[in-house]
Amino acid sequence: MLVVVANDLPPAVRGRMKLWFVEPKPHVFVSGLKDAVAIKVTEYLIRHCPADAGVIIFRSLLVPPGYVIRVIGTPKKEHTELSGLQLVFESFLP
Repeated sequence: MLVVVANDLPPAVRGRMKLWFVEPKPHVFVSGLKDAVAIKVTEYLIRHCPADAGVIIFRSLLVPPGYVIRVIGTPKKEHTELSGLQLVFESFLP
């Protein structure tokens, strides 16, 4: 599975993403791609997204912790690594 959350994608990249993904909200893409295709899509995004796109890519893995997070630019959500576990901060303040 691959989940992509972006601040803003270039129109050409967003159009291409709509071929492979469901877009439940603007700039949020979800798909059940096989691993080989998910890696190619991740590489495509890395090559074609500028730093101001602020992209977070969540790709499922078969080994613990079960996912890997890749980041392009500066996304709105902060992320960190703690004891080898990649985490995304969620703010509950208004």
